Amino acid sequence: MTTDADLDELRRGIDAVCARFPDAYWRDLDARRAYPEAFVKALTQAGHLAALIPREYGGMGRDLRAACVILEQINRSGANANAAHAQMYVMGTLLRHGSEEQKRTWLPRIAAGEVRLQAFGVTEPDAGTDTTQITTFAQRRDDVYVVNGHKIYISRVQHSDLMILLARTTPAADVARRSDGLSVLLVDLRDSGDRLEVTPRRVMMNNQTNEVRLIDLEVPAVNLIGEEGQGFRYILDGMNAERILIAAECIGDGRFFIDRATDRARDRAVFGRPIGQNQGIAFPIARAYAHVEAASVMVQRAAALFDRGEPCGAEANMAKLLAADASWEAANMAMQTFGGYGVDAEYDIERKFRETRLYQVAPISTNLILSYLAEHVLDLPRSF
Repeated sequence: MTTDADLDELRRGIDAVCARFPDAYWRDLDARRAYPEAFVKALTQAGHLAALIPREYGGMGRDLRAACVILEQINRSGANANAAHAQMYVMGTLLRHGSEEQKRTWLPRIAAGEVRLQAFGVTEPDAGTDTTQITTFAQRRDDVYVVNGHKIYISRVQHSDLMILLARTTPAADVARRSDGLSVLLVDLRDSGDRLEVTPRRVMMNNQTNEVRLIDLEVPAVNLIGEEGQGFRYILDGMNAERILIAAECIGDGRFFIDRATDRARDRAVFGRPIGQNQGIAFPIARAYAHVEAASVMVQRAAALFDRGEPCGAEANMAKLLAADASWEAANMAMQTFGGYGVDAEYDIERKFRETRLYQVAPISTNLILSYLAEHVLDLPRSF
């Protein structure tokens, strides 16, 4: 069981790594839309990206609460955990539903940094967040699956060795429920050759985002995770962890904005007085602080439920909603506090402003979270 002392030690370790990569490093990467290769290597060497891998497979054997601290602290430093967070939340699919052979084959190599699991192939252009409507199809032929399809907004494909892929293995017309007939495959991207067409998509932030076409891609049948046709359930199981971890990143962003805005409000003097002496500056900072701290409590509650193996769908969704809202409020507050300097790249507010805005719409829209809560928690009529 992770103790508060363990978490404090973990924070210090993350801070030590992040101190080697100051704001200027991230500004340069953002300007060039480049991947933080050196940063990811440093995190890997320190063992942090293997936090959720059990010790028997060479990992840190940490729980989700600890993983949340890692991602939160990265973002609070001014860095962007997006470059490496998939190795946290994708890991659950393999850990919880992979075979013992799959885990022994891949987990020690992931923990050692020999291979990266940073790509998650779910979203499609015509399906969006209605995952049951994906059309990428994996046809079983003897000892391989032959995959054809089209994915979009798939991050870090060029910087990952493995990808968790969701595909149909039974046509939608042949299943009783639309969530049936979906399967999860572990794809070795190094063996994909010209069967995988990857086209970078330029988006608002430096997110290494791609469009991916799979053309007769052969995946060994032994790379099927769990049972064929049960993949939607596995992905949903992993999404609770994903939402909690992303919520932790939002808390880190929120605290980054509050840290920077508070320092600015103390140090910046206009009309002969610190701007923080003005309630028009001080009150929004205080309000944003209160909201970030409240959201942090929900993140911790959701992580604790997940670690105990208890149902946490509502809490995971609320954590993501509240943390995303709190970080976005803090971003706007920081922009106002810095005024014209806020849009100047040198001050890093505009970069983090763009980064945290993503979490209003991804990995799940806050509107869909509200729909989930209305239907599944409050028992209101389904809206769609």
